[in-house]
Amino acid sequence: MSQTLLYGGIEAGGTKFVCAVGTGPEDVRAEIRFPTTTPEENIPQCIAFFREQSSIYGALTAVGIASFGPVDPHPHAATYGYITTTPKPGWANTNVAGAVQQALDVPVGFDTDVNGAALGEWRWGAAQGLDTFIYLTIGTGIGGGAMINGRLLHGLIHPEMGHIPLPHDWQADPFPGRCPYHGDCLEGMASGPAIEDRWQKKGQDLPPDHPAWDLEAHYLALALHSFICTLSPQRIIVGGGVMAQPHLFTLLRQKVTDSLNGYVQHTAVLENIKTYIVPPALGAHAGVLGALALAQQRTMDASASFQ
Repeated sequence: MSQTLLYGGIEAGGTKFVCAVGTGPEDVRAEIRFPTTTPEENIPQCIAFFREQSSIYGALTAVGIASFGPVDPHPHAATYGYITTTPKPGWANTNVAGAVQQALDVPVGFDTDVNGAALGEWRWGAAQGLDTFIYLTIGTGIGGGAMINGRLLHGLIHPEMGHIPLPHDWQADPFPGRCPYHGDCLEGMASGPAIEDRWQKKGQDLPPDHPAWDLEAHYLALALHSFICTLSPQRIIVGGGVMAQPHLFTLLRQKVTDSLNGYVQHTAVLENIKTYIVPPALGAHAGVLGALALAQQRTMDASASFQ
């Protein structure tokens, strides 16, 4: 009788950490959440959690880490597993994966939080059966992960979809944006904090008919238009706290359709936009389940290298 392989996952977010032990959505045996503070506090918290759970459920096969960034996801790089140039105080140049690997003595898979969530959606959620798709999160920040022809997209570093420039009508919208690097990039104009700065209220406190949502859908549609024309995804999954407004999906789909103006001649866009731009099937658990998927992927990659 074969033994079930058990995995650990860490969703290292800008505001909170989520750690879990299990094998997938139907088998999460333990989970813990705590605020993101400093590496000196958070990394030992993760390690202590996995040691405790290992004593209960047995040894972990691997751990996956889906982290806020920028990060270095390239396994052969000297800084693999590092959070690199993040503006988050105290976290720049932190060797997260190395610290976990050394403490637990298990293989560690490592990627961006959005690439991790994309992998989780591909394995268990809204991207099953696809080989090319995008996962976006619209929340405290804006990030994007992508799978292209069956592989997570990295390249020079990794996608930074939240920082693309947007057409900005300064007369209609004089808000300067709040990105510390680019001002009015996508994240600077459409993240949760940007909504709060512009309207002096959190998005969750704005009614559905507030003009904030039409403007939000406008900026998101401009970005999706660019991603559709650049990467030709088979589906776009959009999550994050800002998208918890159900009416926002309706607005976004309509504005994407209007913006493309019939140019992309495919039934997915022309006739089935409701199943083309969708929320994550894994919901708020996409991040930590993505981390479990990264651990499984790391195990499969290691097995393949010995064949």
